[in-house]
Amino acid sequence: MEYQVQENCLTIYLPAEVDHHNAEEMKREADKLIDRNHIKYVIFDFENTDFMDSSGIGVIMGRYKTISLIGGEVWAVHANARIRKILTLSGVTKIMQIYEEEEE
Repeated sequence: MEYQVQENCLTIYLPAEVDHHNAEEMKREADKLIDRNHIKYVIFDFENTDFMDSSGIGVIMGRYKTISLIGGEVWAVHANARIRKILTLSGVTKIMQIYEEEEE
């Protein structure tokens, strides 16, 4: 996992598989960065992600709860069709924006 902070925005570049093996580390690291950098926006970048289980949904939901308390937002970018389906079926799309790239 890679994390990038720009001003009050945290981008989390997710790995190929987001599951219970890496969810705890993601939560810890993201929460630390959110607290330390006064983060208001969290972007989950799914560009390299092919699989996500309920642990990944938990990571998103937890960060949303933290960020929404301060009026922030959570976004998803580069989500492929499979990931979009997982996000939609889990109901996460009700709380987070999914940004699509413009097809040329």
